[in-house]
Amino acid sequence: MPKKAMDVLTESMFYVLMAFHSGPMCGIDIAEEIDRCTGGRLRIGPATLYTILGKFEKENYIEEISVEGRKRTYQITELGHAAYREELARLRHCIEDAERVKGGCL
Repeated sequence: MPKKAMDVLTESMFYVLMAFHSGPMCGIDIAEEIDRCTGGRLRIGPATLYTILGKFEKENYIEEISVEGRKRTYQITELGHAAYREELARLRHCIEDAERVKGGCL
């Protein structure tokens, strides 16, 4: 059975949710936080970022809390926190599986 689109987050989606753990942010703040957290390894362009924000808002992972001209500020919701925790657990399991393979388990 195919998974729903939001069952597994892309790397960019994961880092967008992670960025919100620093507090409410606008798009530029999110991109800068991701760049800082990944040491520049992951850079998200505006089109990708705003597509993700639109999906997250539709899924109630984030909510808009203020608008100043074109600047929109969002915060993560409890549903967004839960999605982040689930993805973090999934990634931890991936690492554990990889470590077992390295040890010759599979």
